[in-house]
Amino acid sequence: MRKLATCARYLVRSALVVCVMSLATPCAAQDVDVPTAPAAGDGRGSIFAPSAWGVISTPVNKQIALKLSGFFIGDLQVPVAQVDLPIRLASFLTVTPSYMGYSVPASGLNKLPPQPGSYTDSYDEHQFRVDGTVAFAVRKFEISARNMYVRRFRPTPVEDMNRYRGRVAIAHPLAIRNRIVKPFASYETFYEPTGGWNRDRIWSGVTVPLNKRVLVQPSYMWETSEGNRDVHYVLFGLVVNTR
Repeated sequence: MRKLATCARYLVRSALVVCVMSLATPCAAQDVDVPTAPAAGDGRGSIFAPSAWGVISTPVNKQIALKLSGFFIGDLQVPVAQVDLPIRLASFLTVTPSYMGYSVPASGLNKLPPQPGSYTDSYDEHQFRVDGTVAFAVRKFEISARNMYVRRFRPTPVEDMNRYRGRVAIAHPLAIRNRIVKPFASYETFYEPTGGWNRDRIWSGVTVPLNKRVLVQPSYMWETSEGNRDVHYVLFGLVVNTR
């Protein structure tokens, strides 16, 4: 998986450039964020983290929507709150300012390093982000490329820092028993000035509509990062759209 992530990291940079230059019909991009904790040491195996999340999306007007999200990362015991304001500037381009806040308890911090940690306090982080997503379709394959800038506000004594996140995703609708389900897959890479390209995520799953306004999304995400153990997320999401 690590070799695959390294190869994908180089491919995604080229794909992001290509997607930003492309114009076509829009697609629905899968977008769930899982928090990242501070880096640490190098020995224990990976972490298995069953997790749940929920999103309520409501339109503000034809171009702007409001998304309120809540997550809970199992095993690490991490609650997350997120607010997004997607602004559709064109049929193929959406810009989204957002906020995310999360808290990792000491027990969760001690599970993350390859060697047992000795944290006694929780770690709280607030992030303000803005991203641009280009989305288009090719023969029913829905492709999107997202470039995100993140400002991480971290507790002292660590310093605040900037982060770049680039992600390429693909989805394809399938008709199963009079219901349209949508399998998807994505690759995401992270860059920070002090750590370079230090985190990768591979994510896949399927979006299943229960009715016009409610969807469920079981998925799996593998995350590797410098200084921390690999994390295997088994995710279950609920999406409610009031449109």
